[in-house]
Amino acid sequence: QVQLVEAGGGLVQAGGSLRLSCEASGSVFNINDMGWYRQAPGKQRELVAAINSGGYTNYADSVKGRFTISRDNAKSTVYLQMNSLKPEDTAVYYCNAGLKITVYSPRVGYWGQGTQVTVSS
Repeated sequence: QVQLVEAGGGLVQAGGSLRLSCEASGSVFNINDMGWYRQAPGKQRELVAAINSGGYTNYADSVKGRFTISRDNAKSTVYLQMNSLKPEDTAVYYCNAGLKITVYSPRVGYWGQGTQVTVSS
């Protein structure tokens, strides 16, 4: 069974930094796209950043220049380095990965359990 295990959330003051990590554990054959989404209270879940297996990255306009997504394929892990945090970055952050558990299985999207990031002003 595949699980995405997130870590690194917490409480930080505005202007501070946090680093999130998300490891895919279990029987994983291949991971394609990995990304981070966030959902603030009363708002829809939105894409924050994504990275494909070739290292191509994509960011939401609101985090460009402040957040950096990276991945370690050997560890099946994706990271999100968040700098210059703002109160509006406060949300639950979710990891997402499109992966195959065998060479014959379809690619399926998996979600992590979410980690709270709170930025105080």
